[in-house]
Amino acid sequence: MNRVPGDAENAHSSSVESCPSLRDVPSINPVQLMARIESYEGREKKGISDVRRTFCLFVTFDLLFITLLWIIELNVKGGIETTLEKEVLHYDYSSSYFDIFLLAVFRFKVLILAYAMCRLRHWWAIAFTTAVTSAFLLAKVIISQLFSQGAFGYVLPIISFILAWIETWFLDFKVLPQEAEEENSKLL
Repeated sequence: MNRVPGDAENAHSSSVESCPSLRDVPSINPVQLMARIESYEGREKKGISDVRRTFCLFVTFDLLFITLLWIIELNVKGGIETTLEKEVLHYDYSSSYFDIFLLAVFRFKVLILAYAMCRLRHWWAIAFTTAVTSAFLLAKVIISQLFSQGAFGYVLPIISFILAWIETWFLDFKVLPQEAEEENSKLL
C-alpha cells in the first residue's frame, strides 16, 4: 500500500513539470506590442490597395485624355460651338467622334463602379468593357469615313483602343495578382 502514494506523487510531480510556468513566458515589450497593433490597424483602415488606386487613376486618365483629344478635334474642325452642335445634336455615325468620347465615359463608369466602388476581384468587368470597346472601334473604323477627315481619323480610335487594352493588361497582370499575393501573405 505504500507504493500507491509514491506513484501518485510521481504522477503529480511530472504533470506539474509539463505545465509551463510564468518563468517560461517571454516578456512582452509594450513598444513592440503597440507597433504591431498599429500596423494591423493601418492595414484594416486602408480601403483600397495602392495598385488598385493606380489602376483607377489610369482609368480616369483614359477618360480625360480622350476628352482632351475630342475637344482638340472640335477646335481644329472650325470652332467648338459649331462643331459640337454638328457632332452631338446632328450626330452622324460615319463622321462624328462623339461616340468615341461616350465610349470612354462608358469604360470609366463601368470600371470605376466595378473596381473602385464595389472592389471587384474578378476580370469580367474589364473583359466586357474591352470587348465592347474593341468591337465598336473596329466597326467604326470599317464603316465610317474617319480616315478621310485627317489625323484625328486615325489618332482618336487608335488611342482609345490602346488605352482600353493597357487597362486590361494592367488589371490582369498587376492589380489582381498583387492583391492575391498580399491576401495570401496576410493569411500566412
